[in-house]
Amino acid sequence: MIASLRERQGLGNEAQGPAPITLIDAHHHLWDLDRHRYPWLEEPGHADFFLGDYASLRRSYLPPDYLADSARHRVLATVHCEAEHDRSDQVAETRWVHEQHARYGFPNAVVAHVWFHGAECEEVLGRHLEYPLLRGIRSKPVTAPDPASLQSVRGLPGSMQDEAWLRGFSLLAEHGLSWDLRVPYWHLEEAAEVAAMFPQVPIVLNHLGFPWDRSAAGLAGWQRGMQALAAQPNVSVKVSELGLRDTPWTLAGNRGVIEQTLALFGIERCLFASNYPVSRLRIGYDDWVQAMDQLLDGYDAGQREAFFWRNAMRFYRIELP
Repeated sequence: MIASLRERQGLGNEAQGPAPITLIDAHHHLWDLDRHRYPWLEEPGHADFFLGDYASLRRSYLPPDYLADSARHRVLATVHCEAEHDRSDQVAETRWVHEQHARYGFPNAVVAHVWFHGAECEEVLGRHLEYPLLRGIRSKPVTAPDPASLQSVRGLPGSMQDEAWLRGFSLLAEHGLSWDLRVPYWHLEEAAEVAAMFPQVPIVLNHLGFPWDRSAAGLAGWQRGMQALAAQPNVSVKVSELGLRDTPWTLAGNRGVIEQTLALFGIERCLFASNYPVSRLRIGYDDWVQAMDQLLDGYDAGQREAFFWRNAMRFYRIELP
């Protein structure tokens, strides 16, 4: 049996409650506010943050914190996704995450940041590539604040139609890197166009495309976008972060969008992810794992293994000991 991160640290897993789930966490964050700058965590809170008040996140979140939060389960490996580190030194975060890996044995894959449309894109990407755990890039394109404003940003610098942005994006194919796609649901159809233009680039959608509007019209728009993405064979999806502003997290409230995602993409293109510590604003780590375990009731053992860890291992080319 493959040893978990805690077992490799000599910690073991907590034994209370249901049997632990073996998993690879395909999306979490770490940050050290004493050594690095994360403007969104240091400046006054953003009133439009999608989960509302996030004051509790404004402290360092280090590997021991993650190990404590995930202690109920057998985490084999993790993927660190860029956490909006100070953009004036985008490679500093990648270097620091590698230091954490050297000390704690994780994270085991890195999704870094570079502005695709920036003049320095190729140079910054080259410096990221000096680090062996680099697997992909998350570069958030310009997006509209709501569906009604969608056309107002189309073609702007940094948008998914910007020629400079597309040139920077094309570097992913040259270097065998993936793209972590993070946009609200009203931009999913545009993202599907990008996926069709670059079929050789593996793309993974973060957080189910943020189905924030659970009205009939909102869900219909989200589903159109998800259908467009699912039609592109190079696109996978992280089942993660379904928190809503001012709304408690419940499995009943989120079951529908998760089941639709599994049906559209198939279990083989869906990855378990926690988005910790951000998701902690709405749900505990163990509660999230148990909710997904319950929702997958009816899937066979091989499918559950694929969802919880094998798909992430394949997508991010993670080498387990």
